[in-house]
Amino acid sequence: MKINAFQSLALLVVLALAGCSNPGSNAETDLAIPVSVEDIKLSSIEQTISTTGTVAATKQVVLTTEMSGDYQLATNPRTGKPFALGDAVEQGQVIVQLQDKEYLNNIGLEAKELSLKISEQEYTKQKSLYDKGGVTLSELSNAEVSLVNARNNYEMAQIQLEKMKVRAPFKGIITELPYFTQGTKVASGTQVVNLMSYEKLLLEVNLPEKYINQIEKGQDIRVMNYTLPNDTLHGSVSELSPAISTETRTFKGKLLVENEGLKLRPGMFVQTDVILDRKDSVVVIPKSVVISNQRGKSVFVVTQGTAEEKQVTFGYENQDNVEITSGLKANDRLVVKGYETLRNRSKVKIIK
Repeated sequence: MKINAFQSLALLVVLALAGCSNPGSNAETDLAIPVSVEDIKLSSIEQTISTTGTVAATKQVVLTTEMSGDYQLATNPRTGKPFALGDAVEQGQVIVQLQDKEYLNNIGLEAKELSLKISEQEYTKQKSLYDKGGVTLSELSNAEVSLVNARNNYEMAQIQLEKMKVRAPFKGIITELPYFTQGTKVASGTQVVNLMSYEKLLLEVNLPEKYINQIEKGQDIRVMNYTLPNDTLHGSVSELSPAISTETRTFKGKLLVENEGLKLRPGMFVQTDVILDRKDSVVVIPKSVVISNQRGKSVFVVTQGTAEEKQVTFGYENQDNVEITSGLKANDRLVVKGYETLRNRSKVKIIK
């Protein structure tokens, strides 16, 4: 059989291509993709609902004067200076004192106090005589009536005197303090101080309808704010509405936040996790390593230098992590970096 020039040339090309392809094939076979892995350890995970809202003070009040008088801002015993914005006050502490000599004279507190003492002495005397048969029951009753009237007059004078003081109705922080020159006359009904208590904060939120049978009063919550990246505050569900909004398909809830160290301020925007349940000693992995495609959800694990694609099933999940109920087990070597270019049975090289 004769071989012409064209056939000879084709044969040489095929042999050349075969020779070139063999080294490349070996290089591809030997190529290992660098990846980072973590050994799966059993841990815990919570099922949560994330929501956002604005926190408000649990107590707040605008204090006004009950009568007219000369304005005197009281001294803060903690600082030795007149009260100022941001100062803490105790329940019952006097913040503003009004002065009015004419009003004090009209009250006549000292005279009423003296009258009460006299009436008490007279009643004691009449009671002693009555016990000995020295006075009648009518005389004793008259002495008792005088005593009651004197006590009522004295208590009324004290009530009138108290109107000259503006006291804190609860422990809190001064959030507004309009300026008045000391000694100037202010009218009745003048706003002189705003007070808030935010050792506990209230957060109103809208919760998805599907969780209405899973959320109960007293469930724990976590609260975060962007100004406090390293601090997480805690609290609980305090109130729940049984009604579903037909427009938003949500129901209202009120959350009580324990504001330790007064780190949050009324009006701040926060993110909150309502904790529905918790599982311990389960397989938990970062959501970021999960690959989603038409076949479902999968991850890669490394076995003897080879990447294996594992189909996984989700359980509880939160913003960052997810529970794996099937497909992985403790001590599997999970690929956490470099998984993007992997295929099943790819050769890998583990790096830090």
